[in-house]
Amino acid sequence: MRLATFNLLHGRSLTDGLVDPDRLTAAVQTLDADILALQEVDRDQSRSGNLDLTAIAARALDAPEHRFAAAVVGTPGEQFRPLRHDDDGHGEPCYGIGLVSRHPVRSWQVTRLRPAPVRSPIYVPGPGGGLTLLRDEPRVVLAAILDTPHGPLTIAATHLSFVPGWNAHQLRRVVRALRTLPAPRILLGDLNLPAGAARLLSGWRPLGRRPTYPAAAPRVQLDHILADRHGLDRLPPVTAVDTPLSTISDHRPLVVDLG
Repeated sequence: MRLATFNLLHGRSLTDGLVDPDRLTAAVQTLDADILALQEVDRDQSRSGNLDLTAIAARALDAPEHRFAAAVVGTPGEQFRPLRHDDDGHGEPCYGIGLVSRHPVRSWQVTRLRPAPVRSPIYVPGPGGGLTLLRDEPRVVLAAILDTPHGPLTIAATHLSFVPGWNAHQLRRVVRALRTLPAPRILLGDLNLPAGAARLLSGWRPLGRRPTYPAAAPRVQLDHILADRHGLDRLPPVTAVDTPLSTISDHRPLVVDLG
C-alpha cells in the first residue's frame, strides 16, 4: 500500500507560473499512490483554469474514491470568507484540501479549525513573490474510514496554519478529533511544522523522515505522514520512503510504501 501527501501549490509550476491539467495529471500518475492527500487545492478558481484539481488527481490514479473539502470560499491572499456550512461555495471559487483513495470509503468526516487571530509574515514563491504579511485562513481536516486489504483504516488529510504556535494548537486538536475514529489511524499533510515538532506535539510516529521544502533543494520537512501508536502494530512495516522532484509546486511530495 502506497501513501503520499503533496502540497500542490494549486498545480502551479515555478518554472513558468502556469497551471496545466496535463502536467498535473502526469505529476500525480508518477506517484502511483493508493492513498493521496492533497493540500493547496483549487476548485473553480480562475488562476487554475476553473478546474477541479482533486477530480483530476483521482482520474490520474484511476481511484474510485475522492473528496474535496473547502477551507474557504474565495482565494487566499486575495479575498475569501469562511464556509457557512459544508455544502457552501458551490458555483464559487473554493480552496482547500483533497483526499483520493483506491480503496473503498466507508464514511467521511470533516473537522474545521479556526484561523490564527493575527497576521504573520510568509514567503510567497515564484515571480512577483517575496515576504508578505498574510491573514491566516480557516483550515480543515478531511478524514475517511477505508476498507483495505489490511483491514479498516482511518486516513486523514490536513494543511495547518503557517503561524507559529497556532499550528501546534491545531495539530493537538486534529489528534483529539481523529482519536474518535477507529484505529489504526494515519495523518497526512502539510503541517507547517518540522519533523521533531510534529512528532512531539502529536505523539504519533513518523512513517517517513525526509526534507520536503523547498522543492529544488529541500532543507526542512513540512509534509508528514504520521501514524497513531495505538493500532500501529496492525499496519504493515514501512518498506520505502521517497520525496521525488515534481514538475509542479514548491514542495516535494512525500511517498511511503507499507508492506
